[in-house]
Amino acid sequence: MAYLLHQLLEKSAQNYPDITAIIDLDKTVTYRELDALANQLANALKNCGVCKGDRVGICLERSLECIAAIYGILKAGAAYVPLDPSAPDDRTGFCIENCQIKVLVTTNQKLISLSKYEDNKIGKYINCAIVTDSRQETELTASKVITWDEVLASSPELIPVSAIDADIAHILYTSGSTGQPKGVMASHRYSLNFASCFYECLQVQPGERMTHQLPIYFGASIVDLFTIIQAAATMVIVPSELLFFPSELAAFIEAQRINLWFAVPSTLTQVVLRGNLDKYRLPDLRAIMFGGEVFQVKYLRQLIELLPHVKYCNIYGSTETGARTYYLFDQLSPEMQVVPLGKACENSELFMVNDSGEVITTPEEIGELYARGSSVMKGYWGLPEKTAEVLVPYTLHEYIGEEIVFRTGDMVKRDAAGNYVYVGRRDRMIKSRGYRIELGEIETIIHNHPQVEEVAAIAIPDDEIGNRIKAVVVPRQGSNLQKIELQSFCNQYLPKYMIPEIIEFSQSLPKTPTGKIDRVSLAKCSNPQS
Repeated sequence: MAYLLHQLLEKSAQNYPDITAIIDLDKTVTYRELDALANQLANALKNCGVCKGDRVGICLERSLECIAAIYGILKAGAAYVPLDPSAPDDRTGFCIENCQIKVLVTTNQKLISLSKYEDNKIGKYINCAIVTDSRQETELTASKVITWDEVLASSPELIPVSAIDADIAHILYTSGSTGQPKGVMASHRYSLNFASCFYECLQVQPGERMTHQLPIYFGASIVDLFTIIQAAATMVIVPSELLFFPSELAAFIEAQRINLWFAVPSTLTQVVLRGNLDKYRLPDLRAIMFGGEVFQVKYLRQLIELLPHVKYCNIYGSTETGARTYYLFDQLSPEMQVVPLGKACENSELFMVNDSGEVITTPEEIGELYARGSSVMKGYWGLPEKTAEVLVPYTLHEYIGEEIVFRTGDMVKRDAAGNYVYVGRRDRMIKSRGYRIELGEIETIIHNHPQVEEVAAIAIPDDEIGNRIKAVVVPRQGSNLQKIELQSFCNQYLPKYMIPEIIEFSQSLPKTPTGKIDRVSLAKCSNPQS
């Protein structure tokens, strides 16, 4: 039985060595070859001084090398830390410094850019960098940089590192209200539970073709990264540029004979609206999984009408708990207004709590969702106070007594069939284009602009992408601050998906009787239908 994530690869390589594991445009590897490559990378990491429990960063686009790096890092006994290659260097540099990344797997271009961050501050932490392209001189010194060809020269024979399922497998950085991201520590057990849930739910078979479309720093990518490998299926890496061209994406899904497709609803909505699905019927496709944001029912109904032969699965969760629920269906009833979140994943337990801290059992009553089980994070890296806010003691079962459970912050209810239905957020976390975003982080960054007096970031509901972000800004007196200047400023510190599309300047912000910004009034002004 596999109890560590990399054992999924080893088991599939043993049982199905000649099945194609990865298709990355014109590059392919079998399971035997992928396991050997992961061993070579693990040995290269050991030669770089990586020990059990160390953190190794991956700052790469989706690729064969990226997948090999993930499994190689795990085989070396380390935790992988996925970093967004398109994020500003300040944000990436913070993550490197925050969890003290020892080795970074990236491109030479990104390495050169990062070496300039605060006068090569990251050089204090990074002992070695592995670049997947040709090596050039950087301020990290040539002796600390090895190429992919040098990785391929390492031995494919590996001495296993002793580990248990409670060890940290990866740290995923998510948006934080302080203006800095938070590192979510997840164990092998956490991701195994997540991956196994959908392996069983979808009955993924050896050799079936499944997309790898989600970024590896996205929590739901665990299905891409581990469910596929667990099943000895074939991972087909979707080129990033296709995500901007729905018709080309649909053509790719058909040409690659994809059987299982996992995408965020905003991407699928664009495929419905502009993907020419009347032309591309995707005959090999048997299941579409979606998650990360709400899928508007009107577009989902259109997708079902265009692809009636497909099963659909709504996956709901967060970085802190992986998948919590899933809802598997092939049709929606005419009266259904929202897609249910479904029921708890196997080996997880969910329950709702009211304002008095009592468990809710009555259908249609709204409460905050709590989670217990194997898929709960270990905590936020280096943030015990923040961890204690969400990992709280609670007695659900008297025979067990008090235990630590996770407060999701999501307000839900249960329908007559026992499915959870999403109502809203307890705090100000939103979803846009599948990304989880803390509006307070955006406000913190904009507040740092010297010409900004006050700012409020609000979410405007949007059928296609979930939410659009609007910033209402009060400039300092005498300022001539312009929208393009403020967006350029944000671009230095925030990922593109967090930069407000709409920036409105105002002389003041509405306030509540206690002097706080009246965000409810701002939201109503921005969304008259609310």
